[in-house]
Amino acid sequence: MKTTTPVSAVTAAIATLALSACGSHHGHHGEPNEAPRYLRDISVATYDGVSDDLLTGGLGASGLTAAAPVPGYADPLNPTPAELRRNAIYFNYRAIADVNPNSGYGRLYGPNVDINGVPTTGEGKIAGTEYIAYADDGSGKQNVTVMVQIPDSFDVSNPCIITGASSGSRGVYGAIATAGEWGLKHKCAVAYTDKGTGTGLYTFEDDSVNLRTGVRAPRATAGNNANFSPTITDAERAAFAAAYPGRIASKHAHSQQNPEKDWGTHVLQSVEFAYYALNEKYGEVGKDGKGHRVRFTPRNTITIGSSVSNGGAAALLAAEQDRKGLITGLAVSEPQIQPRDATSYSVRQNGTPVTGQGKLLIDYSTYAALYQPCIAATAATSGRCTSLVAKGLLAGADLAAQQLDARARLRAYGWLAESDPLQATYSPINVLVAVTYTFAYGRFAPTDKVCGFTFGPVDAAGLPTTFTAAQKAASFATQNGIIGTPIYEDSVGGARSYAAGVSPSTNLADQSLDGFLCLRALATGIDPVNGNALTGALAAQSKRVRDGAAEVVANGKLNGKPAIIVHGRSDTLMVVNFTSRAYLGLNAAAEGSSSKLRYIEVTNGNHFDVLTNALPQYVIPLNVYLFRALDAMMAHLRSNAALPPSQVVRTTTRPDNTVPLTEASLPPIAAAPAPANAITVSGTTVDVPQ
Repeated sequence: MKTTTPVSAVTAAIATLALSACGSHHGHHGEPNEAPRYLRDISVATYDGVSDDLLTGGLGASGLTAAAPVPGYADPLNPTPAELRRNAIYFNYRAIADVNPNSGYGRLYGPNVDINGVPTTGEGKIAGTEYIAYADDGSGKQNVTVMVQIPDSFDVSNPCIITGASSGSRGVYGAIATAGEWGLKHKCAVAYTDKGTGTGLYTFEDDSVNLRTGVRAPRATAGNNANFSPTITDAERAAFAAAYPGRIASKHAHSQQNPEKDWGTHVLQSVEFAYYALNEKYGEVGKDGKGHRVRFTPRNTITIGSSVSNGGAAALLAAEQDRKGLITGLAVSEPQIQPRDATSYSVRQNGTPVTGQGKLLIDYSTYAALYQPCIAATAATSGRCTSLVAKGLLAGADLAAQQLDARARLRAYGWLAESDPLQATYSPINVLVAVTYTFAYGRFAPTDKVCGFTFGPVDAAGLPTTFTAAQKAASFATQNGIIGTPIYEDSVGGARSYAAGVSPSTNLADQSLDGFLCLRALATGIDPVNGNALTGALAAQSKRVRDGAAEVVANGKLNGKPAIIVHGRSDTLMVVNFTSRAYLGLNAAAEGSSSKLRYIEVTNGNHFDVLTNALPQYVIPLNVYLFRALDAMMAHLRSNAALPPSQVVRTTTRPDNTVPLTEASLPPIAAAPAPANAITVSGTTVDVPQ
């Protein structure tokens, strides 16, 4: 059962003030508890842990497993906020964790597995209170969703907060299977944020948006309560809808705010919201009977910055920006972190300098978007390889030779050999990243058709279509924040999905290569075919993209906070040479001997645990190691246990998915790793063993 409680009139008045983040206040012990002034529209709901709960949306562990059906809606055209919340948890949990029992779900991890890793016979439902609000900069357009979940088991004698910024471009429940599950099970409050990238589907034809609850509404009716509304006039909307039916806009790509530059701020805001919520729930009532007093502060509460991928990067950026001591320590996995430089440190593997250390996301994603589609090609879809050869960007007399050359080029750019078997699988993901982040960094409008691309649904033939009314109604739950398919408007013969696009320069079905060469040019400022610097409009667009990318880089200074980064060596999206290995070096350059950063590199770990069942011979579930890193960090912060040294953890995979994965395949993070597994930092040189 869910019970919704309105905030007091005084609290609501404070909360609706939309001022800058610098006006926030988390209070000192005994002071009146005040909501940070950038928060708006705080709502509170309690869940009984039986009919509904914080972790599983009332579905329990069995309702999230691979065999469980998608929960239905009483009225698919008008789902309720409660139904949308339940299904958002269902889809977000299953998108991050592999929920197949043979991959370890229900035995090694999952809601029913206790904090000691022991499976129970229960469903793992967790009763508690959920606070949700918008954090806004005063414009009414930022509208970052922040949420705090406080389990009924919260330990007031050992208070703790875990941050859970969403991974990828997901909504506010995007970290439910990672930081959320660990924090709730460990009696901690969890501070979530969608970090300004979360689901915000806008459809031009009916001018409709998502509200914070996920319910759809006309843009004019929603006003400042919309999760995302594009900056567009009615005339522009009508003209674009008529010319490009079915096209859509989404918050991450089209907010024109480059939300990534504020990810650290949004995590810190979520922590301040957590302090407010905890003090509302547990603080002593004031002598006048109004309001509550501050009971929990950073001085008596442990806060661990956590999450994975983009959420992990957001936690690291928050620690770099933390000037109030809000974050005590960090434990993150596979962070999409972008070092501010690639030259103040060096990374070596097996004594040899690695290639590509410290590259930016827009650089390596646009490079991958050129070559991975060739690796994924079949004889019937080999146009990408053929066109790359024709343009002098690939060699090989036949498809097999061309694919070998494509892999070799990716290796020479910084991908590891461990990525070779996964390159084809990652192709559509890097395509989405390349297009989305070009729009985001350049602050382009959804009507700009950058490099010929828009977004929207497509049919089986790759032709643009429209979302149905039921798909739009359910979008809050089903979409991951990167909504629709990149559509190549400049395709010969008319608009097609990027995968079916025919390039004008080749007249071949080469998966829209001309569009991706354009994206590559915007990322680098150089024409990738002739090597010349861009001029004119393309040069101006490239400057916008590269300026936006420069806004999001990390400085490596964690302000002395203890931190553990876990990353899979087989990650083919956020490659370790570009991200975590480089960040370890950057941190060494920034903090030197005062650094408390540890780096755990896990063999056979990749970026997507959901591939554990699909590719069991190559990957293992990395989330197990995030939980172990969180265990180690909490032991360090509570009991002063030593942090584990930086190391490579060597796992073993399965021959196929009929073989259950066991803990024997997932050795622990060692307190004293063997010399052959030790990762060392000497000065500003990082050494990783083979």
